[in-house]
Amino acid sequence: MEIEIESKRNNPLLNRTEIYFTIKHEGEKTPNREIIRSELAEKLNVKKESVIVNNIQSSFGNQVISCYAKVYTSLSKSKEIEKDHILKRNGIGEPEKKQVKKEESKAPSDEKAVEQKEQETKQEETKEAVENKEPSEKSEEKSPHEDSPQKTDDKPSEEKQEKEENKAEEKKDEGKPKSDEVQNESKDDQKKE
Repeated sequence: MEIEIESKRNNPLLNRTEIYFTIKHEGEKTPNREIIRSELAEKLNVKKESVIVNNIQSSFGNQVISCYAKVYTSLSKSKEIEKDHILKRNGIGEPEKKQVKKEESKAPSDEKAVEQKEQETKQEETKEAVENKEPSEKSEEKSPHEDSPQKTDDKPSEEKQEKEENKAEEKKDEGKPKSDEVQNESKDDQKKE
């Protein structure tokens, strides 16, 4: 891995030096940000903590990377000026925030464990309830792999039978004229004659 500095600009207002450079990495994978920081710090004879790699540009099939980094005079200045996500990318951050996040992440996992235990107990209770039922009740229950529903009440079947009987009676009656209709038809036939 070879580092070639293209431009170097001193920015006294922000207490930093801005550097544009390229890295040639023939036969190797693209180096990560930590390796780039350490190699650049070694080349410039500065501490690794003061180097912040802002941008890394690589292209497909080309083993040359274009980078932009900032070298601060002190770590406190870099924390004041740089954005949080850039500091986080470079591994420079406040450890207090990480501890708070770890504590927050523990609480939801505890809640998940409690929920899982509750679900397991519910499942066990339902299994016990099914096992304690009488054999006739078990046969009436629908198993999860069956597609057709089984009837548990006789009332719906009785209602269906009554409806079918009523429909059958109506069909039989359609062929026979009612007594009023018979009289009206006979009068109409007489008038026509």
